[in-house]
Amino acid sequence: MAPNRIVWNSEIQEIILSTNSGQIGILPNHAPLLTALDIGVVKIRLKEQWSTMALMGGFAMIENNQMIILVNEAEKASEIELREAQDTFEKAKNNLTQAESKKQIIEANLAFQRAKARLEAININTSGITN
Repeated sequence: MAPNRIVWNSEIQEIILSTNSGQIGILPNHAPLLTALDIGVVKIRLKEQWSTMALMGGFAMIENNQMIILVNEAEKASEIELREAQDTFEKAKNNLTQAESKKQIIEANLAFQRAKARLEAININTSGITN
């Protein structure tokens, strides 16, 4: 769930999340878990097909074979336009190298991480994972 919509609501076979301590794979009957999510890519397997999304941080809770993911923002790879994502990534990379103050560096780094996640979601999707 994102603040303005439910992004995904179905049974899945597997999910791979980007957490603050690295990637974590979740299968059925997983132990209860509450974890913070980092800006990154989530991979979802449904009926032997994988889908990807760019997540912009949040939390995931697993209990009784159900998972609730609350995120700041999410975009399915199929909804991201490649050229726009590439342009945004290049602009964010340039802004990061030009940032000087602590505030500018923090803001530029967050923008860079978001742009990188969007581009990775598309690239993973086009390298064999379908949406």
